[in-house]
Amino acid sequence: MSAPAEAPSAWTRVKAWFDVRFRSPAAIYGLIVFAAFVTIADDHAESVWEVLLTSTGSLFVFFIAHVFAHTLTEHATHGLRHATREGMRHGAGMLYASVPAMLVLVWAGATGVSVSDAAELCGWTTFLVLALLGYSAYRRRGAGLLGRLLGGFATACLGIFIVLLELVIH
Repeated sequence: MSAPAEAPSAWTRVKAWFDVRFRSPAAIYGLIVFAAFVTIADDHAESVWEVLLTSTGSLFVFFIAHVFAHTLTEHATHGLRHATREGMRHGAGMLYASVPAMLVLVWAGATGVSVSDAAELCGWTTFLVLALLGYSAYRRRGAGLLGRLLGGFATACLGIFIVLLELVIH
């Protein structure tokens, strides 16, 4: 007779929660899109609160579109309710990954930071989150410390480059 399986540790549960919300394609896409919205709003907004509202609203519209697309492609197989619930779960990372940048904007708005400085801080926050995600990916691949650091830096640079491409297009 085999021993019962041990319950996952608190660290394992936290790591699983983090992975679902931050280490998904939807999360990385949402983070880059949010940073692009902030950069675009920076050009014409009169307050940090306007940047936050515009960027968050735009990201939420993209989230709804993601849920709609998932539901439309899956409801025939799994039913409407299940497909919608799965679409929301799958796309939730779009919203979660942007929370650090949103918090920076809330702090900037509350402390009277200028719109351009707030957008720059948001960009640095995005860079940091992307660097951490890149570092984590290279760690999981077994890279040494230097490889992880360079991989994290390159990941963050590529993400910011994509944000800047979006800005140029708009």
